[in-house]
Amino acid sequence: MKNKHKKSSTTQKMMDPNRQAAQFERVRTAQQTEKAEDYVEMIDDLIKVYGEARVVELARRFGVSHATVYKVIKRLQRDGLVHTRPYRSIFLTPEGHKLADASRARHQIVLNFLRAIGISKQTAEQDAEGIEHYASDETLTAFSQFVVQSKK
Repeated sequence: MKNKHKKSSTTQKMMDPNRQAAQFERVRTAQQTEKAEDYVEMIDDLIKVYGEARVVELARRFGVSHATVYKVIKRLQRDGLVHTRPYRSIFLTPEGHKLADASRARHQIVLNFLRAIGISKQTAEQDAEGIEHYASDETLTAFSQFVVQSKK
């Protein structure tokens, strides 16, 4: 009979618990900001292309219900990223614009990197949408440097 409490090789090689906890905390933080980043970027895009951003268009583009969009917009208002008026469009605050620009820049860095390593355009666009929220500044810098070097 095997000893249940015997340390496996996996257990002996686990990273420091504090370091591991910090990594999971970083992911949780990214998950919390991901939706806000996606929404402010989409609102900014809609305003630039159509002159306005409305709940119905956000719901359509994200593939969610109007109720879901209303909940997110309420949270974005609370966080000072958007403002709305009854029966009017959604507008970004200066902080909302700043977040949209930063999110768009992160997305472009990841997209450029994925394309530079040979990922197809469609796959790169899909993957960049998730990776952009989780990559550290250090990783994004390395991605950018790689792209620059690959063009030389």
